[in-house]
Amino acid sequence: MIKVDSLIKNYGDFHLNVSLEIPEGTVTGLVGKNGAGKSTVIKAILGLIRPDGGTVLVNGKEALSLDGKEKQMIGAALADAGFSSYLTVEDVIRILRKLYPAFDEDFFRKACAEQGLAFNKTIKDFSTGMRAKLRVLTALSHKAEILIMDEPTAGLDVQARIDVLDLLRRYLAEHERCSILLTSHISTDLESLCDDIYLIHNGKIILHEDTDVILGSCGILKVSEEEYEKLDRRYILSTKKEAFGYACFTREKQFYAENYPGIVIENGSIDELILMMTGGK
Repeated sequence: MIKVDSLIKNYGDFHLNVSLEIPEGTVTGLVGKNGAGKSTVIKAILGLIRPDGGTVLVNGKEALSLDGKEKQMIGAALADAGFSSYLTVEDVIRILRKLYPAFDEDFFRKACAEQGLAFNKTIKDFSTGMRAKLRVLTALSHKAEILIMDEPTAGLDVQARIDVLDLLRRYLAEHERCSILLTSHISTDLESLCDDIYLIHNGKIILHEDTDVILGSCGILKVSEEEYEKLDRRYILSTKKEAFGYACFTREKQFYAENYPGIVIENGSIDELILMMTGGK
């Protein structure tokens, strides 16, 4: 449903050049440090910026060429965007009625009530968690086929995070063809929702892997300098010097478990993936 092919965008010293694909019915995570290029990719997909090169296709059509009806098939919850804080939920409902012919008011009202969002309270009086829930519910309210979720759980307490993730899971259960692009700095959110992960660093995709592979096959080898010298490094993706010797990130931990039974091997995670692939040697 989304295909980004050699997308190029330049801002001063920052140069973006990425390719990625989000098939129908897939939840894809886009991770990386702040400033890596995640927001630029999202803006290009939403048609908010004009690329300097490459193509961005949404349902087979250039993102910048989507008409109003086609844009309505996209739902977005952006961390730095939302309704005026002086509006109420009732005001938001009136706006959504005008914006989206497919706006499901019954669903929206019921979900807002379930999440404790007061209809006549101004958004400025909402907690951080309530505002996040409103952003997500707005994106889900018009039967979108594509969801762009930019840090939907950032800054939330545990219960609010669980509530937001449950909203997304319920939507996916009812809309199996829906595709989601999700960014988050919270690895457990990504691990529980995403089918695959793209890691972006300094404007480039440096790794793309299925989430199951990251959690099941990737690992961190903790080895002394002597062990490191004897190590077969064919399957080492990144190495970081530590006080004890070296930490080595691999997607073939079983190979090292079978061939180097004496070394320490820790399970991989998305956090470790980001740290090792963007901070190692």
